[in-house]
Amino acid sequence: MKIEQLNFHHLFYFWRVAKAEHLTRAAEELHVSQSALSSQIRQLEGRLGAPLFERTGRRLVLTDTGQLALSYAENIFGLGQELLGRLDGYSDGMVRLRVGSVATLSRNYQENWIRPLLADPLVTLSLESGVLDELLGRLMQHQLDVVLANEAMPASPDRPLHCRFLGSQAISLVGPATVWSGRSLRLPEDLEGLELALPGPRHALRAQFDALCVTAGVTPRLRAEVDDMAMLRLVARDSGWLTVLPEVVVQDELRAGVLVTVGRSTQLQENFYAITTPHRHRIERLERLLAGSPDVTQALAQGG
Repeated sequence: MKIEQLNFHHLFYFWRVAKAEHLTRAAEELHVSQSALSSQIRQLEGRLGAPLFERTGRRLVLTDTGQLALSYAENIFGLGQELLGRLDGYSDGMVRLRVGSVATLSRNYQENWIRPLLADPLVTLSLESGVLDELLGRLMQHQLDVVLANEAMPASPDRPLHCRFLGSQAISLVGPATVWSGRSLRLPEDLEGLELALPGPRHALRAQFDALCVTAGVTPRLRAEVDDMAMLRLVARDSGWLTVLPEVVVQDELRAGVLVTVGRSTQLQENFYAITTPHRHRIERLERLLAGSPDVTQALAQGG
């Protein structure tokens, strides 16, 4: 079959049915009759020479051919969505940049990373946060241009990705200045019995920290574990407990003197990565951000 023989209207209907996993629901979403939708799916199956669905109860389950067709349809219509997003404001010289960030990544880090764009009148930003797998799914569907993460993501045949190392920062122990100004502790040796707030179990550095404490034979008193860095910042500022985190999370509180650094560990590092797809449309401003990121991270480590 030649490409001109493939009916992309039928392929679009198949894509929507596959995502809905239900013919009636897809028909309602598309505002077409169920019989018309079924007919177009059958025509596509005839063109491809293989069934795309098997019925299991009321659900439609993709066959192997259906799974293959869906993977290509996701790219085809994902690129179509990307095109529409790119054209929005394009005639006026506007550039849209869509950035995803994992919830366990510091919002201060994200803001510092995109700061060169905040004063650019020709850039429209779309910022999302969420779980890494969900963000990568949106990246693969061309709904995001880049995902910022604190863990590396290897490429695989099913999910080709480019993972760029942006930099790293040592982890610090911070506490309220009213109690800890001028004092210092070794991390983790001096933490026995002290009240701590820690990144939650999903955070990349939590397992490292727990392993260091076990090795040192130290058992801190855990008062809070927080996945979201914005919330951990508030806990560090308002609780009165010591908190283990990257300093970038509380950079404003450190500058204002509300919090002070009580200790640091060179054995604990948070790494920062930018994840993109290899075949994405090249965006000049994003390329400049990616090229300049090590300098940004170095500035953050110096409190800039």
